Amino acid sequence: MNIPVYIDENSAEPLYAQIEKQLRSLIVTGQITAGTLLPSIREFAGTLRCSVITVRRVYQDLENEGLLRTRQGTGTFVAQVEEDMRSDYRLKAVTKALDTAIATGIAVQMEEQKLLELFAEMVKKRYEAQAKE
Repeated sequence: MNIPVYIDENSAEPLYAQIEKQLRSLIVTGQITAGTLLPSIREFAGTLRCSVITVRRVYQDLENEGLLRTRQGTGTFVAQVEEDMRSDYRLKAVTKALDTAIATGIAVQMEEQKLLELFAEMVKKRYEAQAKE
């Protein structure tokens, strides 16, 4: 199975964190469905051109979160993700992104009202563009 995970080698974010974040997102949003067999650790590491240890850490972390299940001799599968977990993930992801945007606005000394107006304008444009797709 081809999993759409991309590594930015110029990013300050560690490789395992990039892979884990993207894989978690794919699972929680349902883009990779429950029961899907993931590539072996070695195969996925080869595809991503990274260390087997890196992929092993990602799989273990996601298994500890309850997103993956490993069956000895069979492989690693995507676990069933409950709707409340999906909702919680969405909320956390958006909150984190907004917090970063707000911090950037404050860092460049943008006024609160201007930041709010910019946010509303961008939300409107994005939803209008999505409706046209």
